[in-house]
This record gives sequence, structure tokens and C-alpha cells, in this order.
Amino acid sequence: MLRIRKFLAVLICAAALGVAGMAWAQTPQYDLLLKGGHVLDPANHIDGVMDVAVSGGKIAAVEKNIPASEAGKVVDVSGLYVTPGLIDIHVHIAQGGAPLDWFAPIARSHLRPLAIPADIMLQSGVTTVVDAGTAGADTFLTEKEEVIDRSQIRVLAWLNIVADGMNGGLEQDLDQMDPNRCAETIRKYRDLIVGVKTAHYWTVKPWDAEHTPWAGVDRAEACGRMAGVPIMVDFFPRPPERPYSELILKKMRPGDIHTHVFAQQFPIILPNGKVNPIMWEARKRGVIFDVGHGAASFWFRNAMPAVQQGFEPDSISTDLHEGSIVQLAVSMVNIMSKFLAMGESLQDVIRQSTVNPAREIHRTDLGTLSVGSVADIAVLQLLHGHFSYMDDGYARQDGNEKLIARMTIRQGAIVFDPSGLSMVEWQKARKLYYHTPTDKDMRRATADDYPRHLGKNEE
Repeated sequence: MLRIRKFLAVLICAAALGVAGMAWAQTPQYDLLLKGGHVLDPANHIDGVMDVAVSGGKIAAVEKNIPASEAGKVVDVSGLYVTPGLIDIHVHIAQGGAPLDWFAPIARSHLRPLAIPADIMLQSGVTTVVDAGTAGADTFLTEKEEVIDRSQIRVLAWLNIVADGMNGGLEQDLDQMDPNRCAETIRKYRDLIVGVKTAHYWTVKPWDAEHTPWAGVDRAEACGRMAGVPIMVDFFPRPPERPYSELILKKMRPGDIHTHVFAQQFPIILPNGKVNPIMWEARKRGVIFDVGHGAASFWFRNAMPAVQQGFEPDSISTDLHEGSIVQLAVSMVNIMSKFLAMGESLQDVIRQSTVNPAREIHRTDLGTLSVGSVADIAVLQLLHGHFSYMDDGYARQDGNEKLIARMTIRQGAIVFDPSGLSMVEWQKARKLYYHTPTDKDMRRATADDYPRHLGKNEE
């Protein structure tokens, strides 16, 4: 009898192990598999057809021929490019210093708020944006609570040296430019603030005892040194007191970023058509040059000769705000397409939109498809045909390529997929899709359960 009991116990254990093994075998190894796409990951020197697998919101594998049976959701991205989520280090997504009653006669400032909805940039394959100084020390907490904490897209920030931020009527007030207050705020929010921004300082009026030529830049640099972060400079040269050459060859430190590099006011191109030697010298000493397209900072007459002579930007950024999003800058992929039209390679354009900006803001955990990194992914399509692009001087450049975003994945969730790459045809959808909600059963009639929205505070 004892032998029989032992035998039965062994059978029961074996059966239990078998069932557990079957359950384990039926559980997919990956949540999501992007299959058959051309992976461009400059951070890891990957340029070829590979599969990308995602599990738990992280990159789980980047390999050839990962079996479809190992993933719960498989998306065929053949003929498309799979890249790290794009990074735009110059946007405006906050109220800043603009008063809520900016339109009222009694308002302190009548400048409109610059803000655009942060999540709108997910439509361009962008998964990380950096607000470029819309807020300062006195207004950053509002930006954090209104936008940063409530966006699906990752939002970081450059802190304006002006405590009130932009468009509040105080950008020329030197009492607002306190390096100590600026550095204190950066140290408090170091996980969110990547550096200091100086912009719009004293562009027209005569110099006076208070408003000396370099006050804005010098105070931003002082904050940057105290906090141990780079600065981003939006600059208007006024030679001889404030020449561009002094900014990039003396004032800026290695790792500091000059945004709006191809704006009309800079002597990028000499009268003989050659790139100004100061540009090469500044780059050699470590100054970083960023596009910052915007509504008044990008001219083909500067950009095209520079690119043709090998002086390409270190990073591509949009300077998207309420005045540039409709016609001029439009989107990240639109500006990337302009650089394709000027002769840059797709590989360079992706590098300037992923790994380069990640390094510039000292966030090398971003802009990569490294295994274990957050699953921020852009799926892009390169169209061929006849396309035209405009600059901020209303001039046109023709090209034969255009980038569009087909899908954006943020921390493993498919947050943008307008053409349904990841979806089943409605006739083939599961039973729940045909469910009609009632007061007793308000379930959403969805074709699958894959996450397509990233709630706040999930990262």
C-alpha cells in the first residue's frame, strides 16, 4: 500500500509539473515583436534588417529572425525603418511667464503663450522633448505639474535664466537673472532639468549701465557652472560690442549648445560662399550646433552651403511653438526631410535626431535600442517622389525624399498608429470588438488588449 501511495504521489507531481510546463510554454516570451524592419540605431552601429522585441516596456532583443510565436503581438514592419524614439531638444510646451490674461488690456504682457500640446509630437516619432526655457525658476513648478507630470511623451526642460520665463514681459530685467536661484532650482529637479537657457536678451535698444552686452549669457553660464550643466544659447549678435565670434570662441564652454545655428543673423557663410572658419574652430573646441528651426531661425541660404561643405548640425530640433507648428517648422520628420533634401544621408539624419541629442543633454540612456533600455521606438517610412520644403524666409528647396512617421512606441505602448499597422482588420476582430455597451456592461469594444496609451507616472 505504501508503494502504491508513493507511486500515485509521483504521478500527481509529474502531472502538475507537466501542466505548469505547458502554461509556461504558452506564455509569450515577448509582449511585442516588430518584424522585418530596417533597424537604424546609430548608438549601437546597427544598420540592417532586424527584428526588435519588447517586454515589460523595455527592449528585450534586437536580432535577426526572432520567431513570431515568441511574441504576444507581432507587427510586420517590412519596408519601414525602425529607429530609437526621436529626441527633440528644443520645443515649447508650457505657459512660461505669459500671464493667463495676456489678451486683456490690463495684462503685464500681451505676448501669447508659446505652448503647444506636448503629446502632439508623438505623431512624428518623437518620444522625448526638452522644453527650451519657456519656464524659469519661478514658473517651473507650474510647467512640471501642468505638462511634465501629465504627458505621455517624456518631457525634460532647459531652465530659463530669467526666473519668470518667456513672454511675461520680464526677459530684460536683470533682477530676474539670478544664477544662484537658477542653480538651486536645477539641483532640486535634476532628473528633469538638463541645463540653462538664455534667449532674447537686449536685441535692439542701446546699451546702458545696467544692460551690458553679455549680461544674459554671462549669468546663464554662471548658473551652468554652479549646477554642473550645459547652457543653450538663443542669440542675436550686435557687433562690435557683442559679436558672434566672441560667443562661440570665448563665451561658450565645451558642451554648450548654440541653437538656431542657421538663422539669418549669423555669419555662417562668407561672401565667397565658404563656411566661416570660426564655425569649424568653435566645433573643434566643443561647441554644439543645433538647428532650432522655429518660425524665424532657419534659412536655406545658410544651411545648404554649410551642409554641402560638410558643416552639418550636431542635432536637429524643431523649436515647435504656437507660431511655428502650422506652416514653417511643422514637425520633426518634416525638418529631418529638409536635411535629406539638402543632401544628408538618412543615417546622419537619424543620428542627429537620436543618439546625438541624447548625448548633448547627458541622457545616454535615451536615443538607443540597447537591450534593457526603455522601449521608445519610432517606425518611419521613407517616401520617394517630388517634394518641396520651405524655410523661414519663404524660400523653397525641392527634394526627392520625405520621411513620415507610421508608428510611435513609448515605453512599450503603441501610442501612435494611424494606419493600423498593429491592428487586425475589423472583420477579423475578436468577439469583444462587436460588444455593444449597456448600463450593466460598459466594456470598451476593442479588437485587442495591447496597451495604446501611457498613463501619467507609469515610467
